[in-house]
Amino acid sequence: MDLDLVETLRSTGAARQFHPEPVDDEVLARLLDTARFAPSGGNRQGWRVIVVKDHAARVALRDLYLRGWYEYLAMVSAGLVPWAPVTDRDAEAAAIANAAPFAEAGAAAPGFAETLERAPALLLVLADLTALAAVDRDLPRYTFAGGASIYPFVWSLLLAARTEGLGGVMTTMPVRQEDDVRALFGIPATVAVAGLVALGRPVTVPRRLRRAPVGSFAWVDRFEGTPVPEP
Repeated sequence: MDLDLVETLRSTGAARQFHPEPVDDEVLARLLDTARFAPSGGNRQGWRVIVVKDHAARVALRDLYLRGWYEYLAMVSAGLVPWAPVTDRDAEAAAIANAAPFAEAGAAAPGFAETLERAPALLLVLADLTALAAVDRDLPRYTFAGGASIYPFVWSLLLAARTEGLGGVMTTMPVRQEDDVRALFGIPATVAVAGLVALGRPVTVPRRLRRAPVGSFAWVDRFEGTPVPEP
């Protein structure tokens, strides 16, 4: 499938509902073969991928996912950005304590999270910590720079999926249960869980994405200075 690059960048949205047919191994191989050209610090390519096929492992991963998912919903309902590095921890704890109704709602009307094991393809994306130049490692705040060597790979994977008529989404929810995920898949301590990618032929393909205008986040010379003009 030939796709215009700019149009693809402006129309690749998250897909969480898929038709049931599996994604062929050959297709997954092509996607990974393309995504491996993503940039990374020092070209160390610290990403690692586990293609999760075993049904029991998928179910176990879903159950781990749901632990954090209902906490996420509870915090959103309370008007919080879930697990934001700068947040009111007391308000966060109070919201999480009221997560049970969201679990009950999910059981009554299952969605993407509750049916995660049915996704045509599940790719657990990992980060080899020995390969990341995390320049903000020692700063007295949340560290995120190391992700610059991992998440471009994920985005390349999702863009490559478009060329195969597929869609998908990356979720970082399994990171909440990293120790259990490590145990489930035999992941060593020097490798971190970075995210989970679900892929398949989407029921609907997002075409009209909504995003904040350029002038709301880009300025000239100083923070919240003169907005960069709109194109």
